[in-house]
Amino acid sequence: MARRSTVQHDPRIADGPGLSATLDTADFDAPPPRRPRRGGWSGGGGRWLVWTGRIILWALIVVIVVNGIRAPFERFTAQDAVTPNGAAQVHNGFPADRGMAFAAQFAGVYLNFSPEDAASRSRKLEAFLADGMDAQMGWDGYGKLAAVAIQPYDIEATDANNAVVSVAFQSGPRRMMLSVPVYYSGDDAGRRFVVAGRPAILPAPGPADLPQVAAPESDDAATAELKPQLEGFFKEYASGNAAGLERYVAAGKSLPSFGGAFTFSQLKEIVVPVGGATREIQAVVVWAVPSGEAPPTPTATDPATVGGTLEQAYRLTVEKQGDKWFVADIRGAGRVVG
Repeated sequence: MARRSTVQHDPRIADGPGLSATLDTADFDAPPPRRPRRGGWSGGGGRWLVWTGRIILWALIVVIVVNGIRAPFERFTAQDAVTPNGAAQVHNGFPADRGMAFAAQFAGVYLNFSPEDAASRSRKLEAFLADGMDAQMGWDGYGKLAAVAIQPYDIEATDANNAVVSVAFQSGPRRMMLSVPVYYSGDDAGRRFVVAGRPAILPAPGPADLPQVAAPESDDAATAELKPQLEGFFKEYASGNAAGLERYVAAGKSLPSFGGAFTFSQLKEIVVPVGGATREIQAVVVWAVPSGEAPPTPTATDPATVGGTLEQAYRLTVEKQGDKWFVADIRGAGRVVG
């Protein structure tokens, strides 16, 4: 009897029944696994934090450098500085508001003199002058000068201690300027001021040329409707009759009155532009001004009680409610038109 061969005809290895004896060509075609590069970012959280920190650090360096360059430049180029509350103005370190107030006070004494008041004037000037300065500041004791409407006008500070203040004033029909050199002792020396030299009187600039503004297109129909309403309004506005004034004021609005300080005399002019139910108009009103304690009356003939008249220009916001116009607001008029 013949023995069976132990060689397996099935293409499998005898000791590994689950493994194929054939070779898979895909094993030769597959590329070898990639190895991580040394020194590169593997995507770990630590590397991300490092790069974020570097970006923040460089941003801080840039901010510090920019601010370091800008701050000195701003200090040297800035001419005026204001405190946070806007109360004290400083020019080149010089306290402008206080220095201008000091110069204006000095001007009030310096610009008013007469021989009869020479001694009193010199005593008053002592409060502004340094020791050894001329008590009359260059005045020889003769002649007269009177100044009113004295106001600080401008200041030119050369440093934290020295400035020249310009003071505006009126003398007779002329508007002029007084230039006053002022010294400031500083915060550590009592914060005191003193006139540092002789003042100088200068002519003030003349009035500016005012270009003419064309008058707006007028609404004649609205003007005719508004005239009686405005005459009634200004009459009550002057007298202070609250109930009477309310009849001419727009609903929901409240306006104060003169309370009898003036008397309405005439509505001289109205400028009513074309528009809708709410408009801004201008009116020229003539007030009767009292000459004494008794209020003036339009029919008075006694010169002692007639008083005078004063023309005033107003800008009013009017609203049409129903078939009537009412005043919603009143302010001073702007530029002259026409």
